[in-house]
Amino acid sequence: MTDITPTDRSRVKRHHERGAHDLQTIFSILDSAFLCHVGYTIDGLPYVTPTSYWREGDLVYWHGSSASRMLRTLEGGIDCCFTVAIIDALVLARSAFNHSVNYRSVMLFGKAHKIEQEAEKRRQLELFTQRMYPGRWQELRPVTAQELKATTVLSMKIQEGAAKARSGPPKDDAQDRSWPVWAGVVPIRTMHGPPSPDPTLAVQVPVPGYLGHLGHIGLTESWTEGHSS
Repeated sequence: MTDITPTDRSRVKRHHERGAHDLQTIFSILDSAFLCHVGYTIDGLPYVTPTSYWREGDLVYWHGSSASRMLRTLEGGIDCCFTVAIIDALVLARSAFNHSVNYRSVMLFGKAHKIEQEAEKRRQLELFTQRMYPGRWQELRPVTAQELKATTVLSMKIQEGAAKARSGPPKDDAQDRSWPVWAGVVPIRTMHGPPSPDPTLAVQVPVPGYLGHLGHIGLTESWTEGHSS
């Protein structure tokens, strides 16, 4: 796989120094989150749908009900925009104008394709479940043919787009640095709480060990200082 070549649509214009088109950077951000937003049009009107996703190689995937208007529209091969964003910190400056946030983001452009083969659809749903809950797929009641039929899985090749990120302290104007107000960074972390059992759960079923290791993968990791801006 080669890095993405910037296009007029994907080139980062505002704060271009924060942008990146290498796949290593793009993959690391995609693998650090679970929620994306997919933009598309229906009858000339814009829509943006939040949904969970996963990645395998140079493809991103998302799924949903076969009756979903979003999925039925996208499987027709229309252009769409796929975005992911992670907020790492609030950045407080000495002026309101220079306040910011530290973040990591990816924006991709392309066309989605429907996974038609049943075995591949099942495999992708297993990858998705394993990414969310490593080790859980093998414990679950097997997926039925009807459930597969009722589920649409879409994929999109990562071939046009860019990553963009900010890290580090506030960028105050030199003349403002003596202003007597606190300035700095307030980290933001996504965390999981203790498992809460289903009230109908049989008493003898223990909490699986992998729940003790759950966390939003990568969301607590800071961006490399080499990308500070």
